[in-house]
Amino acid sequence: MEVQVFDPAMCCSTGVCGPQVDPALARFASDLDWLGSQGVRVSRFNLSQEPGAFVSTAAVGELLKASGEAALPVVMVGGEVRSSGRYPSRSEMAEWANVPATADEVRVPVAHAESAQGCCGGESAARSGCC
Repeated sequence: MEVQVFDPAMCCSTGVCGPQVDPALARFASDLDWLGSQGVRVSRFNLSQEPGAFVSTAAVGELLKASGEAALPVVMVGGEVRSSGRYPSRSEMAEWANVPATADEVRVPVAHAESAQGCCGGESAARSGCC
């Protein structure tokens, strides 16, 4: 099973960067990591860094033509669009990817960013190269 995420333009691949990290993006990044740990192949594409992926994926291109950037993020599971214009919950993605999840696994609190400044501050930025 494969989950593909087509994100709007962000400063780094996950959007979990800058002085104020959006908790929704931190939660979503954690959810994707969890899916990967369950054996799901996860691919994530950032419009500002990988525009070719958006053009070469017909369904994403059609959504962008119809709705512009409001269509983003687009989440595809098994080659099928499952979500557009919002980040889905862990439980939704687990269901779409046929991954069993316990109640504890779907109610994970948002983890704090690696540092108070996310990936764009201090040593974290130097290691990630995202900024």
